Amino acid sequence: MKLKDLHELVRELDSQDMVGYTRKFLDDFEQAISNDVDIDTDIDWSGVLCLGMGGSGAGGTFLSTLADYSGGIPFIVWRDYGLPSWWGPDWLVLATSYSGNTEETVDGVREALESGGTVVGISSGGKLKEIISESEDSLFLSVPGGQMPRSAFGHLFGTQLSVCWSLGIIEKPTIEDISEMIERLRSSSTDFDISGGNGLVVSVAESMINKQIGIIAPTILMPAACRFANQLNENSEVFARPSELPEMNHNEIIAWTSANQDENSLIYFSCENIHPRIYSRMNWMLENIENNNSWIIDCEGNSLLETLLYASHISDWISIALALLQGIDPSDMNSIVDLKSYLTKNQ
Repeated sequence: MKLKDLHELVRELDSQDMVGYTRKFLDDFEQAISNDVDIDTDIDWSGVLCLGMGGSGAGGTFLSTLADYSGGIPFIVWRDYGLPSWWGPDWLVLATSYSGNTEETVDGVREALESGGTVVGISSGGKLKEIISESEDSLFLSVPGGQMPRSAFGHLFGTQLSVCWSLGIIEKPTIEDISEMIERLRSSSTDFDISGGNGLVVSVAESMINKQIGIIAPTILMPAACRFANQLNENSEVFARPSELPEMNHNEIIAWTSANQDENSLIYFSCENIHPRIYSRMNWMLENIENNNSWIIDCEGNSLLETLLYASHISDWISIALALLQGIDPSDMNSIVDLKSYLTKNQ
């Protein structure tokens, strides 16, 4: 695919500027983590319950993994109406809805507040802002509106992270470490871009056309793998399945080794400092699953946070490139809009 052809496809297909928003991801993230969050750090929380759906809920899985590997309290992600039966007011509720009107999230927040809970809400407005503003013990944080939720990951996750840093429940890097991380990610972002990049993103996307897509990642990178699958669903309008190492070696591997590999595209996420036995498992798969459409994406980073951001950003670009190569608008989400309209009419 020639660079000129891609430029033409962007102008022709990208109706809501998904490409532009993706280019601003790091600016959005840097701005969000730079904002001061005025919040009480003295409460001894038992854990954090993260409410959110779709693109708005993705950050909760990233926080959960960061906490699992370097935090002091558990983070649990809840993607449903209401709250889990075990929840109590000793658990902080972190509710994220880009529009502020996600009905599952709003329902959970109402229940938490009615039960004496404390909620930190993040949105661009909507019902979430209205409800939380009425609670003296809760906090509402605003993010810029006017874009697709999945394109606002920098705003949303950056704000979530800033809350956790301010509370002291996830360790905050030094200012110097943050600055150097952003600088490295900006350099990588230039390489990922479908305009002027190194071409890797487009090559990976080309190999995925008309294929069944498997995304295989170690547990530590599963938040990015799951988000990649969701971005392929929404941006590229294709099915994709994320599979977790080592768990998938105990079940799903049978299907992959038996499948017609000409019909499949496999994307492996890897990074430094994963368990050495994970490397052995991945090497075995590369040797025994013969596939001309396999890619290993080495997710770079001096920290787990940086590695997850790297993986998310490159996969965003791949999903956009795949959409454009298939003649699809990466901004379109008509079925979701139609479903929400139906649910509004049938309350």
